[in-house]
Amino acid sequence: MKRHPFEPARLISGVTALTLGTAYGLDALGVWEAPGPWLLLALPAGLLLSGITAAVWATIRRHHADRTEEAPTTQRA
Repeated sequence: MKRHPFEPARLISGVTALTLGTAYGLDALGVWEAPGPWLLLALPAGLLLSGITAAVWATIRRHHADRTEEAPTTQRA
């Protein structure tokens, strides 16, 4: 099976969506009373965190790729 690259931004987005879905589900069942404004603010906050993570991750990968291309090669005399 082919391995996929790790993408932390997708992980954060998925955890945010699962958390909000669980919170709204528990609120609908009456098990937990969800604070409405906090849940409405959690989605944009999670997406913002995911976007920042994606930007940082892309920068890290780009710099890592540049260093591997610029690595000095050993020449034998």
